Amino acid sequence: MSLDRLLRPKSIAVLGGVWARNVIRECNKMGYQGELWPIHPEHTSMEGVPCFNSLDDLPHPPDATFIGINRHQTIKTVAALSAMDAGGAVCFASGFSEAVKEDESAEQQQQKLIHAADTMPILGPNCYGFINYLDGALLWPDQHGGERVDKGVAIITQSSNIVINMTMQRYGLPIAYVVTTGNQAQQGVASLGESLLNDSRVTALGLYIEGFSDLPAYESLARTARRLGKPVVTIKVGRSPQAQAATVSHTASLAGSFAGSKVLLDRLGFPRVNSIPAFLEALRLMHVCGRLPGNRVLSMSCSGGEAALMADAGLLQRVEFPELASNTKQAISEVLGPKVHVANPLDYHTYIWNDAQALQDLFTAAMDADVDITLLIIDTPRQDRCDATDWLRAIQCFIQAKRNTGAAAGVVSLLPENLPEDLAQELIRNGITPFTGLNLALEAIAAAASVAKSPLPNCLLIPPTPPASVGRVMNEAEAKYALSKHDIPIPPNKVVRNGDEAVQAAELIGYPIVVKGLGIAHKTEHGAVFLNVHTPDETRRAISALSQQCDTFLVEEFVGDSDLELLVGVVSDPSTGFLLTLGAGGTNTEILKDRSHRLLPIEKQDVLDALQELAIWPLLNGYRGRRAIDVDKLADVILKVASFVAAHQSIIQELEINPLLIGENHLVAADALIRVSE
Repeated sequence: MSLDRLLRPKSIAVLGGVWARNVIRECNKMGYQGELWPIHPEHTSMEGVPCFNSLDDLPHPPDATFIGINRHQTIKTVAALSAMDAGGAVCFASGFSEAVKEDESAEQQQQKLIHAADTMPILGPNCYGFINYLDGALLWPDQHGGERVDKGVAIITQSSNIVINMTMQRYGLPIAYVVTTGNQAQQGVASLGESLLNDSRVTALGLYIEGFSDLPAYESLARTARRLGKPVVTIKVGRSPQAQAATVSHTASLAGSFAGSKVLLDRLGFPRVNSIPAFLEALRLMHVCGRLPGNRVLSMSCSGGEAALMADAGLLQRVEFPELASNTKQAISEVLGPKVHVANPLDYHTYIWNDAQALQDLFTAAMDADVDITLLIIDTPRQDRCDATDWLRAIQCFIQAKRNTGAAAGVVSLLPENLPEDLAQELIRNGITPFTGLNLALEAIAAAASVAKSPLPNCLLIPPTPPASVGRVMNEAEAKYALSKHDIPIPPNKVVRNGDEAVQAAELIGYPIVVKGLGIAHKTEHGAVFLNVHTPDETRRAISALSQQCDTFLVEEFVGDSDLELLVGVVSDPSTGFLLTLGAGGTNTEILKDRSHRLLPIEKQDVLDALQELAIWPLLNGYRGRRAIDVDKLADVILKVASFVAAHQSIIQELEINPLLIGENHLVAADALIRVSE
């Protein structure tokens, strides 16, 4: 199913009333050179373009069709287009799966639409469609703020209104495509993104993601982005269903609502930003520079205050202002003289403000530094009241320095209005990225520096399996037995029903023991666990106390003298698959909130990397003379947990070992919880 004909059409058919007129009008305004075919049974023309009475009257099957009619007629039209081998369609109508709460038949209507399309690509339903600014092809029923370009970035969103707002930007950002997906009945964000990246005129891709629906498609998109060397930046909004799916374990609260999507985007190598302005800033940088090799920044300004603001902003973002090498310092000092302290961020003072040659020499020396991008902070004055000549001269010197060195460079204004659109466009034409706002600039740089550099992991993600029910929680004895079958170490234990059986089990296992009530999820909170029990009398008293809460009990070996307690948990996220959480374990798990996340499957290095992200890593590694943990052995146990989940992926909803006790001579799952589908 190729999207090329739909997204880069040489012929466009349009059905509908006022919406169809808008599409025809905008195509004419954009200078579309292909064939335009309005279809209407009563009108003879639309916006000066002759109408056809029906699809059957068209000279040949259209490459792309905008369908702006009601949902029932939309389904019939899609079936007819598919039968005539058309290239694809935009389904504007609503009343499909987005309306299931209001209309019981809505989901059924969407399934009919998918069936009608068969192998023909469709966008939507419930979407505006797309604009191809490269070819002037517009299947879009409303206003927009874009213009024709020769190359630029592509943007995909589920929300039509969001992308309309983005086309109204005055950042000077050249946009090649905007595409909306609506309900994503057939074509999702990832499949569309891959098609757009394959257009040689697209420089970077921006994704506004509300939810993940096809993990293999996202992995394919990531491989294509790496192969082509084109960066992808994202905004992820909305709460993950994972937060509601996990309701039993501590892992659920540690994972949080965005953990799965964050880890997925990290794995794909798609940096995530937090706002629309940062999204557009990152796309502007990626259009000009592509992926940055690192996050090392040299900042210059003609003000100590601006230098201080930049230094402070750097503390909030993932960027570095490295100390300058001696040769760079020397070259800068030769321009500025002995009165200026050379540092990074640099305040170059006003001594050379109107000296074009000195400014050019300074900027050239700075761009020769061992950094990944050089920034000039400068706000041009408003030209209706002031004279901007000196500021524009400084910017021209910066442009010349860029030509001299070829280094990555950007101009940053503190206020958006002080970097007008025409100046931003001039900077982009000269290979310099314009930025508006220090924090946004640094967030964009951090994003461009974190675009994936290495190949995508060979192991494919395990697709999520929607649970058939809320599931059943195994009691601890069942859970531990299941884990032991995968060589995950557990303490010797026995299920008992009364005090006599408990004493017999204790004598077999050997004191001291632990006595627990079975069928209680969080035993410590309910007083359902007795630790370090040494005698038969203590054993009987423990059973007597627990009998008020349950009728079966677990007697097991008490494991003492542990160096550390670790949480190992897995939650099935209906959007992103199985999310592994590692963290500080025991009773303080949720207080400490020390955690690291990965998506399954994982390899050993992934586990080691995740462990090193934990605040307790120094304790694992032998902090201040403490005994170091056998991290290699620990990683092997965690991999066995991951293997257990993979082997039971069709039923596992939730798994948690808390704590996994770690000592000099033991590594054992002291408590375990597993929730499975019925």
